[in-house]
Amino acid sequence: MKADWLYRNATVIDGSGGPAYRGDVAVTGDKISHIAPHLTLDVGAEIDAEGKVLAPGFIDVHTHDDTNVIRMPAYLPKISQGVTTVIVGNCGISAATATIRDDVPDPMNLLGEAEHFIYPSVNAYADAVTEARPAVNVGTLIGHTTLRNNHMDSLMRPAHPAEIAAMRAQLREALTQGALGMSTGLAYATAFEAPTEEVMALAEELAAGQGIYTTHLRSEFEPILEALDEAFRIGRHARVPVVVSHHKCAGAKNWGRTRETLAFFDKMRQRQEIGCDCYPYSASSSTLDLKQVTDEFDIVITWSEPHPEMAGNTLQQIAAEWNLSLIDAARRLMPAGAIYHNMDEQDVRRVLRYPATMIGSDGLPNDPMPHPRLWGAFPRVLGHYSREAQLFPLHEAIHKMTGLPAARFRLAQRGLIKTGYYADLVLFDPATVRDAASFSAPQRPAEGIEGVMVNGVMSYGRDKQVTGRAGRFLRRQHIQHIDKEQ
Repeated sequence: MKADWLYRNATVIDGSGGPAYRGDVAVTGDKISHIAPHLTLDVGAEIDAEGKVLAPGFIDVHTHDDTNVIRMPAYLPKISQGVTTVIVGNCGISAATATIRDDVPDPMNLLGEAEHFIYPSVNAYADAVTEARPAVNVGTLIGHTTLRNNHMDSLMRPAHPAEIAAMRAQLREALTQGALGMSTGLAYATAFEAPTEEVMALAEELAAGQGIYTTHLRSEFEPILEALDEAFRIGRHARVPVVVSHHKCAGAKNWGRTRETLAFFDKMRQRQEIGCDCYPYSASSSTLDLKQVTDEFDIVITWSEPHPEMAGNTLQQIAAEWNLSLIDAARRLMPAGAIYHNMDEQDVRRVLRYPATMIGSDGLPNDPMPHPRLWGAFPRVLGHYSREAQLFPLHEAIHKMTGLPAARFRLAQRGLIKTGYYADLVLFDPATVRDAASFSAPQRPAEGIEGVMVNGVMSYGRDKQVTGRAGRFLRRQHIQHIDKEQ
């Protein structure tokens, strides 16, 4: 027997949620070919994995990497964390299927400039990914706001029946071309006027192709229970799984309420398939939103078109310098980006620990001063929350990053260390793995990541260099439903 790669004496955590075991894992071509306590094979290269953990490559379920995986295909922010697959098209905004006529509306501008939106179909986007050969695999959702922008003359109103019909037709075509599902960003002004019935009508297209519905809720502030209820009703109406994006209770008046929201999750998971994702930080990041301007917590400006010199300052510092109120200073800065220190750490921990929670970075790669989650989310879960805070054991942390998201998003033969599965693998040191990115120095690769393999190609190593680009476009597959109790 012959193999290309052999990981010898690894501590294998296979992504299933089961405990670690010691073993050898061999890779032949792009697949895992052999797993045993001890393998005797003719191999091209052998890796001594003594004392190291071998896990499936991490799946970042919540990204805005749509255009970046094509424009900068080495994609160091993600491969350096052990991420081997990114899900793009979140929060209602996707580059796939987008057609930009004039200016790029908020929040689609998070993905790039008008010239970056050149993929009118999923197939066109897939072809561009294939040609770029990114270091990571890419799967895409279709954004509700993207569909609205394609077919409506104004996003500040509900869609008319003819517009809904046109959006449905485009979504149906995208699903036949392998889109994973549809996302919404109902909190943003460009989608807020869409009534529940508009979203329900579009979500009806998802069931036939076993697509998923993911949502940036209409509110993550005081009306969060009503917003969750709306999301779950849309899922029941369409008979499709629901993923609540970056679940949080934002705003000081809302702190502590994850006890209520997660109890609601528990109740509704008895009736339907529901999950969520979470990033491991108590600060969020997005465009500067007047509705979120407050003096209850710090708001750090990360970019501003009219006042780029203000990046890195808090809104309070800027307002004081200009002798303006917070809201007037925010108006003068816009369009702009911001980091909002708007969450309670105990809420973050509760959501991270919840059994149905997956890990998603929600990083913004086009932000000149990005939130550290872009570079640090996954090693932060492994190092800070699992090893140091002991929030959950390592095998549970890895399940939230691998087997659980692969099943939720129907990524066939991904997310597990299992014979016949694709060789997306990460080798790391469990004693030293940690996030090095911080709010003051956000663009720093993680420590303790020893090697990352994508589709059988060694792609990143301890010298922190990208050595391979073997990522593929991943289309939705019809696979068995996962256990609702995961």
